[in-house]
Amino acid sequence: MLCLRQVCLFTLRYYQARTLSSDLLLSQINSCTHEDEVFSLVGRNKTRLSEKHVGIALNMLWQLQKKRPILLRTSDYIRNHSQFLTLCILAENKVEHMEDEAIVDTLYSILRLNVEDHGTLAEVLVTEAWKRLERQVLLSLPALSKFALCLYKQRRHCSPVIGKVAHIVDVKLDSIQDIRVLSVLMISISDVISQSFRDRLLHKAEQLLEEKDEVHFNYAKRILQFLQNVKLKYHALLEKCNKIFLKSASRLDIHSISLIFGLYEQLGFDNAEFRLVAKQLLSETIDDYYDPETFAKLFFTLGPMAGPKVRERLLLTAVRMAEEFSSQQVLVILKTMQKMKCRNSHLLKKMASVLHKHLDSYHVLQLVKVTQYLVALRCHDLELFAKLKMLLFGFLKSSVIPADTAAIIRVLAMLPSFQVEEIIINKAAAALPQCRLHHLNCIATALVKWNHYDQLHWQNNSELCVKLLQKLNDSGFQRLQKANNLNLLLEELTHVNGEWFEEVLSEETMAMCQHLIDQITWPNVLQLSFFLIKTNHRCPSLLDRIASVTVENIGKIHPFEIYFILFLFSALNYDPPANEEFFERCIQHLTSNLSCFETHHLVLLGHVLAVAGYFPPVLITRIFNVSFLSKLDAQLEVLPDTLKQRVRSNLMKLNRAVCLECPEFHIPWFHERYCQRVFRNSSSRINPLRQHVHRMLTEILGGSHYARISVLTPYYYEIDFECILDENKKPLSYMAQSIPLDDVERIHLRHDIKDEGRKALPPGAERIALEFLDSKAFSKDSRHLKGEPAVKKRHLEMLGYRVVQIPHFEWNSMVLSTKGEQLEYLRKHLYGIQ
Repeated sequence: MLCLRQVCLFTLRYYQARTLSSDLLLSQINSCTHEDEVFSLVGRNKTRLSEKHVGIALNMLWQLQKKRPILLRTSDYIRNHSQFLTLCILAENKVEHMEDEAIVDTLYSILRLNVEDHGTLAEVLVTEAWKRLERQVLLSLPALSKFALCLYKQRRHCSPVIGKVAHIVDVKLDSIQDIRVLSVLMISISDVISQSFRDRLLHKAEQLLEEKDEVHFNYAKRILQFLQNVKLKYHALLEKCNKIFLKSASRLDIHSISLIFGLYEQLGFDNAEFRLVAKQLLSETIDDYYDPETFAKLFFTLGPMAGPKVRERLLLTAVRMAEEFSSQQVLVILKTMQKMKCRNSHLLKKMASVLHKHLDSYHVLQLVKVTQYLVALRCHDLELFAKLKMLLFGFLKSSVIPADTAAIIRVLAMLPSFQVEEIIINKAAAALPQCRLHHLNCIATALVKWNHYDQLHWQNNSELCVKLLQKLNDSGFQRLQKANNLNLLLEELTHVNGEWFEEVLSEETMAMCQHLIDQITWPNVLQLSFFLIKTNHRCPSLLDRIASVTVENIGKIHPFEIYFILFLFSALNYDPPANEEFFERCIQHLTSNLSCFETHHLVLLGHVLAVAGYFPPVLITRIFNVSFLSKLDAQLEVLPDTLKQRVRSNLMKLNRAVCLECPEFHIPWFHERYCQRVFRNSSSRINPLRQHVHRMLTEILGGSHYARISVLTPYYYEIDFECILDENKKPLSYMAQSIPLDDVERIHLRHDIKDEGRKALPPGAERIALEFLDSKAFSKDSRHLKGEPAVKKRHLEMLGYRVVQIPHFEWNSMVLSTKGEQLEYLRKHLYGIQ
């Protein structure tokens, strides 16, 4: 019977396909230029409408809407029209007779007309299409992608039917040659694919992007959305998509630009060239964005990189438009204000005022974000904070998701004058067994803060807090001990940091990473390197493994990822067993792919290599070039302030290193003004330790005129103390040489280094730099000097100093607990006594 039924249906469709070409009614529907014409034809011909007529009519309604600007579309009018209801009922009744691709087209049309995602007709169409897929009906790839997109828009991200679509894509992947089709399928099935399938999709996308000379920017946007869905920062594909956006810059509107910026932010990717293009496009059309939706997107995109005048205009417009912002737009404005480090009190008060009417519409994680933004912006609206506290408390009481519970507790600790109640401690204790390391860290951070500021108040709460912290520590240890997959462990550790982790779990985490050392592979060396950089751990076994895996798989690792791996070794001043081979292979790979780096990234790379003692000629000559430096200046204008300052500082340090270590390059020192400005604007003061040591040096050398404090050397190194000993180890007076001394009580820093202090020394005399090294100069739990302090020592020796470095662990040890012992220690180091 079933076979006979299918044959009949097929015969019927075939017959209709032959006769409809000459169907007058079909021609009339296709000729309509307004929705009312379609509805009029439907009303007059209800009894004559076949499934083909119904499908074409619904599709025509969407096509007519599609031609209009979004603000002029009349979807509400269409959905509420009586003849539209007639079409929907007819479509439901005739769905079994529809052709395969007509079902997909009809589903797509009604969803674009904003018919309820899970309305009766949508459900019927999805069910019928699913049945046909199960019967091995072969949809064309474009139709399959359209069906998958419909399922995605209905939020059926993990449904069995999406799984069926994913299976078909898996089988047919090699035959897909259209990047448009592939990009739609990728985002639609992203929640139901394995890692190996994900990698095959990425490889296919790369291949198709390389083969096509012109790719529409919408397809590249979908690739970014896929990467965001699978939480993967895939540099090669990101760079290809970025090039497409740059080529299509003139066609990008504010909606596309803000979406791209948002996706870049979530993926941790940035591109200064795209920022420059976007800044120019948006600055030229800034007056065109006068409605709240587009202005919020403009503010988000342009605000962080705008110059003073444009920034001021944006802030004034935001103040004027504040009352019109929706709840989502308020979130965007606050987030951008935090990014801009905006302290505009008028705008902040306006946003706080508007927030009062929107707070009830936010879900829990949005409330958490609002609180974080307001605290960071130093909002003083206590009434608003009180309302936030009440809402967060309500969510906490009903929360059953550990991540939400941890986030609420963490943000409650940020509120001013917050009183801890027992329910918070009880909710935290109940969530512990299910918490990941990041969530445990959030709860611990809150408890430590409350305990530190004595906000527990009642003795009972304090005792409960202590017990909870112990349970929390135990939960952290247990979670680490159960770890058997390095990738999952590194994923958990991504957002873990702070005092609790450092004191409680740091050593156990390192031990577990060493236990899983055989699982270190080229795809996870970057994430492991990030973790070691963040924790400042110098673990030889892990570092050696990272180096060997990197060398073995150098061709598979993106050059930008190699930079971060080298940063780890350079910062920790660690040489792996095959040190020369490791650095040479990495440098060869990098210099062969310099085009992968932006101008400011090349500066950062040059500095990292210089700290390690490497100066590749191709990189150095490229950086110290007038056109390169001009391009760098332009791009620095659109970079975030912290990154901008870091790049400028690293360029100065690289310039200094090249001048001192590679004079054969004939690179001039051109950072004199920059250094003077930095030191002029610095607020460094002579701390009590320096004053104490200066008095000791005065006692050892025989007078205050024998030592200088806080000295700036040529090339602007600052050293704690400087003194000169002649060939007989006798101190030379600065007064006798007419060298002005710093008044310890008055002067903060020496700014003038072009004084007689650099006069040639008498024969046999030596200039001594005495440096005190705090814990930041060493890797964690180690007495091994890090890269930057080691470079400083190297450079000071090149400048003619004998460098005496006093580590904090020696100076603060029990051995030097008395003044006499400290004096003897300094005397031995100054005079080089063994």
